[in-house]
Amino acid sequence: MPLGHIMRLDLERIALEYVVPCLHDIGFCYLDNFLGEVVGDRVLERVKRMHRDGELADGQLAGPSRGVAKRHLRGDQIKWIGGTEEGCEAISFLLALIDRLVMYCGSRLGKYYVKERSKAMVACYPGNGTGYVRHVDNPNGDGRCITCIYYLNKNWDSKLHGGILRIFPEGKSYVADVEPIFDRLLFFWSDRRNPHEVQPSYATR
Repeated sequence: MPLGHIMRLDLERIALEYVVPCLHDIGFCYLDNFLGEVVGDRVLERVKRMHRDGELADGQLAGPSRGVAKRHLRGDQIKWIGGTEEGCEAISFLLALIDRLVMYCGSRLGKYYVKERSKAMVACYPGNGTGYVRHVDNPNGDGRCITCIYYLNKNWDSKLHGGILRIFPEGKSYVADVEPIFDRLLFFWSDRRNPHEVQPSYATR
């Protein structure tokens, strides 16, 4: 796996000069061309295989309907992985880079100092208008601080395919639309500062 592209990245500089200021100023940020095409393709192929082999299950709702799948509210299919599973070397590499980025943010995330993360959630919206209604990842203070999303959609045309992640930053007069394009890494606060939705997808996302 040709990792030269990644190893040249100054992750600490990116964390301190871009990720931290953006999180404080607007509550989210994204990095494009994060892994590069070759490594990104390895991640994509592994996720495609999970999808093809039927390893993904319907996403469940939290809150009062906890554990219930209601596809008109949440239409994704998911699988939680640690990255140590057989054939997941590229995913493991991606998770390690994200871990390093967050680690370099260190004590500069306000009241947060992130020491660990959950497993990674592989998610697929199978098209047919599936999405995820407006919600907050961590509405109840369960410990989650930052949500990181790595997108795998090649040749994605949001005007045709939909699937935009729309963020409604708390107290702001605007919304932020993030297109789910290949090799884009997105960070945002997981708490009530960032309600967000996945708009209906009309292709496999």
